[in-house]
Amino acid sequence: MPEGQRPILELRGVSKQFELAGRRVEALRDAHLTVRKGEFVCLIGASGCGKSTLLRIVAGFETVSRGEALMWGAGIAGPGPERGMVFQDYGLFPWLTVRGNIAFGPSARGRPAAEVQATVERFVALIGLERFADAYPHQLSGGMKQRVAIARVLANDAEIVLMDEPFGALDAMTRERLQDELLDLWQRTGLTILFVTHSIEEAIFLGDRVVVMSPGPGRIANEMRIQLPRPRDVVAPDFNEIRHRLSQQLHSHHGRNAA
Repeated sequence: MPEGQRPILELRGVSKQFELAGRRVEALRDAHLTVRKGEFVCLIGASGCGKSTLLRIVAGFETVSRGEALMWGAGIAGPGPERGMVFQDYGLFPWLTVRGNIAFGPSARGRPAAEVQATVERFVALIGLERFADAYPHQLSGGMKQRVAIARVLANDAEIVLMDEPFGALDAMTRERLQDELLDLWQRTGLTILFVTHSIEEAIFLGDRVVVMSPGPGRIANEMRIQLPRPRDVVAPDFNEIRHRLSQQLHSHHGRNAA
């Protein structure tokens, strides 16, 4: 199948088990997920439902116990620059400046110095941190650090960006601003994004699709395509109708597993 028609990401019957204190824990069971190039897909679910485990399998940080995790139809065997991960705690190198953090990936891959410099300047401008390009992480706000973390992934030629609650530690105003900036970046670059969040509102605001996961062990319970026009109004009746439906789904799954 030509690459343009093949999904960028496929999970086929993926299960994951861990050994914990001498007992086997099933974190994920029989997960099926398809993501097309350019999609913005959000994963929601209660704590312990396997969202982060699923993301780590896609990133190549964890291996599957059963099933297949594929990118462009090829098995994911480990981490790779085409799958960039953005964490809640930023993960920046504290001894490097903004420029240094963004340059790290291309430099490590042996790109020519002139190409690395051009890449860095492009992404510094893209995230609007020209005035802070020579600052160190401890000199940046939380929102600035997260912008650098995103730029560092993009500068490393990521085709799909995996985001594990990237705005969870930020205050409400910064979170809203970065949601808008992320959407703008996604629309301008044609990125593919798989985004984990606890927030139903955030998932509806950002996503083309919202995938609902249920706990104990983690399963993909259902999904909803969000067909609201952008930019989305979080107080609009149609937005809140979707929020109500997703909330009911989450609570019903939680209730069944708690019973």
